Amino acid sequence: MKTTNLNIAKFVAVTVSVLLLSAFTVNNSINWKITDGYSVKFAGTDAEGIFSKLKGDIQFNSDNPASSSFSFTLDVNSINTGNGMKNKHALSDKWFDAETYPNITFKSKSVSQNDANYMVTGTMNIHGTSKEMTIPFSFDGKAFYSKFSVNRMDFGVGTMKGMSKKVSNEIKLDVTIPVTK
Repeated sequence: MKTTNLNIAKFVAVTVSVLLLSAFTVNNSINWKITDGYSVKFAGTDAEGIFSKLKGDIQFNSDNPASSSFSFTLDVNSINTGNGMKNKHALSDKWFDAETYPNITFKSKSVSQNDANYMVTGTMNIHGTSKEMTIPFSFDGKAFYSKFSVNRMDFGVGTMKGMSKKVSNEIKLDVTIPVTK
């Protein structure tokens, strides 16, 4: 009977140790805080500007990218094209419909490393439409950097009629997010 109790005690001790170690492994990402100086620029034919309001939650460990997660929200009303009429048009129901869809969001599902850079796969929601996307990024210890494109038509932003067809479908984004621990 003592041998059985000893084996059970060893089993419990090993199980608790494994659980504690795996909890540490899963939770070893650093909680990064977004600092001033972030930049979310967009450009396409006849459309360029910035979004000036960004919020996010960044859990990232460059040594263990799989334990990382990202969640971002852009305020659509913070769009600035440098032209008041274009801003008003972009916010209207013909484009972003900011009154109905005030935010653009991204929430990660997985993060992986690709050579010296990283890839984050997650769900982008623009204009009430959600699509899975994989976005490349790099990290230098002080900021996250990413350049990628979004097809506006995939999210129902604008049309290909009238003056709207002048704007390219593919909108290029250039994102810089400085962070601190």
